[in-house]
Amino acid sequence: MTLKDQIIARIRQDGPISLASYMTDCLLHPTLGYYTTRDPFGVTGDFITAPEISQMFGELIGLSLAQSWLDQGSAVRFTLAEIGPGRGTLMRDVLRATRNIAGFHTAIDLVLLDASPTLRALQADTLQGYAPRWIDSVADLPNQPLYLVANEFFDALPIRQFLRVGSGWSERRVGVQGKELTFGQAAPGHLDALAYRLEDTKDNDLVELCPAAAPIIATISQRIATHGGAALICDYGDWRSLGDTLQAVRSHEPTDPLADPGQADLTAHVDFEPLANAARAAGCAHPKLTTQGVFLERLGITARAQSLAKGLTGTDLDALVSAHRRLTRPEEMGNLFKTLGLYPPNAAPPPGFDL
Repeated sequence: MTLKDQIIARIRQDGPISLASYMTDCLLHPTLGYYTTRDPFGVTGDFITAPEISQMFGELIGLSLAQSWLDQGSAVRFTLAEIGPGRGTLMRDVLRATRNIAGFHTAIDLVLLDASPTLRALQADTLQGYAPRWIDSVADLPNQPLYLVANEFFDALPIRQFLRVGSGWSERRVGVQGKELTFGQAAPGHLDALAYRLEDTKDNDLVELCPAAAPIIATISQRIATHGGAALICDYGDWRSLGDTLQAVRSHEPTDPLADPGQADLTAHVDFEPLANAARAAGCAHPKLTTQGVFLERLGITARAQSLAKGLTGTDLDALVSAHRRLTRPEEMGNLFKTLGLYPPNAAPPPGFDL
């Protein structure tokens, strides 16, 4: 039985399901889920992330975190963590870029959070010699200083969608029509979680919520506020999102998110406002939300590209120039992707940010 068959059978028995429930099944079903059954990254996969585009991305992330470690007194033991580490490419580049920083590597407890057995195996191969440890939840992060990166992690968390109807909200749900999955709407009602959005929306506006995001940020922020450290959250989205941003991608092309459950990547734009609110409530500080292009330029990506370009010619040089452009230019990833930094209130923000 396919995952689509299973979801249809469940809906026929129990009624329409939330979009969050549908996304969870599609992405994380134990045997048929998208992330649990494949390596989706790269040219031969379904999409390419920044670390796969160029080593420069992970190198600069690593140097920003390492400088924060130095600025906060160079803890003799700390957690270096990545949530949603893909193939391990970003962390490999972080570790390579920081290997000559005195004391940094000897102080690391390397921790990765990933639900996919397939990707865990790839990460183990990529990070041979670094002895990473895997956890199942951010609650399992050690109680010590934490330096963490999350690149394109929050965009893959399941979302719920709500349509404004008067002073209430109608949830978008997944149902069945004939032999196909279809979108429908639940009866409208009051929703405390979206009361604040009545001030900036009108009838028929669609607003998305990501129930899992704030608790994850809160746990990370509690560790950092209590023990020290920093976090870099890099993802596509904006502040206070509005509209339908759900998308499905397969073989680098958009596809119908309901057409073939478990066979396409499902993501949505990250609303950074509730993440920042959760961080502050847990005791962390954060600078202004910063576009990826500006963040990387402040960290010196152009100088790094010029250094890497020495001795390159032909297609190798063209590839480097293209990677720099793709990561930083406003019309490419530079403006769509944002970076949020988290740090203790009594510390300086990680390099790359302005207050």
